Amino acid sequence: MADLDLLTHSLARNVKRWRTERGFTLEALAARAGVSRGMLIQIEQARTNPSLGTVVKIGDALGVSITTLLNYEQGPTVRVVPAEQTVRLWHTDAGSFSRLLAGAEAPGPLEMWEWRLMPGESSLSDPHPTGTVELVHVRAGELTLTVDAVAHRVPTGASASFASDTPHTYGNEGDAPMEMIMAVSVPPVR
Repeated sequence: MADLDLLTHSLARNVKRWRTERGFTLEALAARAGVSRGMLIQIEQARTNPSLGTVVKIGDALGVSITTLLNYEQGPTVRVVPAEQTVRLWHTDAGSFSRLLAGAEAPGPLEMWEWRLMPGESSLSDPHPTGTVELVHVRAGELTLTVDAVAHRVPTGASASFASDTPHTYGNEGDAPMEMIMAVSVPPVR
């Protein structure tokens, strides 16, 4: 396939994918991007080669880069995050910490975290955007998960899920370190 054909088909696939993931109709995306609905139909059907300006407008409206829209790689994208590239965002002198292990857009932000809380320590979290969901799996110790002022015990080997659009606290009321893996899914901006 020629380079231009490859880019045309990649653009078609990616515009449709990101429009669908964002929950936009053709009309909504056309209005946000300032391009015609007919142009979007032609782009999604790989029947036109739009100007760079049009691609920029569409990318801006979808909240993705031109590189993302023109990505021609086939198959799933795999991103390996080496251990030394994980990001520790919170820690205490006693040894508690949270570390962002990986993240993705699917269809909104999706993050995976590693947490350790030492005995007697806790971390308060403000409410996340409406529709945000968290999953936790306790690998060691016991988590005291307080959501909307109600405490829930999550022992070693157990998991929990909850809507995190309300105040919540991760705590360790035990006498051993608590370790957990957590996933956070934030809904896409609409």
